[in-house]
Amino acid sequence: MKLVYVFLLLFVHCFDKVHTTWCQNPHLRGHMKFKARESSNESLPSIEAKPLNGEVAHDAIYQSIPFFVQKFYGGIATFDVYESLNVKKGQTSDAGMWVAFYEQGHIYNLNIVTAGWSIDPAYYGDNKTHFLIGWSADGYNSTGCFDLKCDGFVPVNYAPITPGDTLKGKSKISIKIFKSKDDGDWWLHFAHAGQKFAPVGYWPRSLFNSLAYYANYVSWGGFTGSLVGEPSPPMGNGHWPGQGSATFHDVQYVNSDGQGYPPVPVPGLQSRETHKNCYHVSKFMTDQFSYGGPGGCTN
Repeated sequence: MKLVYVFLLLFVHCFDKVHTTWCQNPHLRGHMKFKARESSNESLPSIEAKPLNGEVAHDAIYQSIPFFVQKFYGGIATFDVYESLNVKKGQTSDAGMWVAFYEQGHIYNLNIVTAGWSIDPAYYGDNKTHFLIGWSADGYNSTGCFDLKCDGFVPVNYAPITPGDTLKGKSKISIKIFKSKDDGDWWLHFAHAGQKFAPVGYWPRSLFNSLAYYANYVSWGGFTGSLVGEPSPPMGNGHWPGQGSATFHDVQYVNSDGQGYPPVPVPGLQSRETHKNCYHVSKFMTDQFSYGGPGGCTN
């Protein structure tokens, strides 16, 4: 069976205690990609969120605090890009940012947009690092896709990068996802290290229901996926958080005017580590944190 885990959300604490599938695996995007990989053409135009047996998903992230009613209009981050990691077919290693709206008890009302990088041999057909984006308007039930596999995301001319493009390792990229005050669409801006933000494209407001107005959840960090019984791959650059490890910095929320602002102590952020034997996040210091680990988890 062809698998894939390409990177989309981790919804951290079990928002919906009734929905056991959600609680067992907050990465519905992993389920979606697994299902999509069963297609012979590997480019299904929609996402399927039904759980599949045999997958393990892990994350090491910082996120806005669940259950605290907040309005966000996007997020910003600069983070390291790595390549040549020992990621095998059937595994994925990703890093990025998720912006979403979720209502407790209504999992299929999940609206989400995301961007970052992914190493996923099953999805991309190589072991290179790719720029990955994605979206859904119903919890990956029947809408959305990754990169440009379906209608939805609208690329602009002269963009600095195209979804799916390869990225060079040992570099940094910056991403800004924000809701435009002018047109109400969710815009994605991108910059290589040392360059200014430039637009990549946008997700039209009309794609969404709840996210058409604002987000109530933002997260940043790393994600891995693998098969049960098979060791999980490295996250970040494979090092534990600390000097020389993978880092997110300039971590910010975005306000209704499109301007970034740093998380404050309250309500602020909280960390999440799904398997501390394999992956960690550091303490959040001002506007940055490090994350990662060698992997090796089989459950």
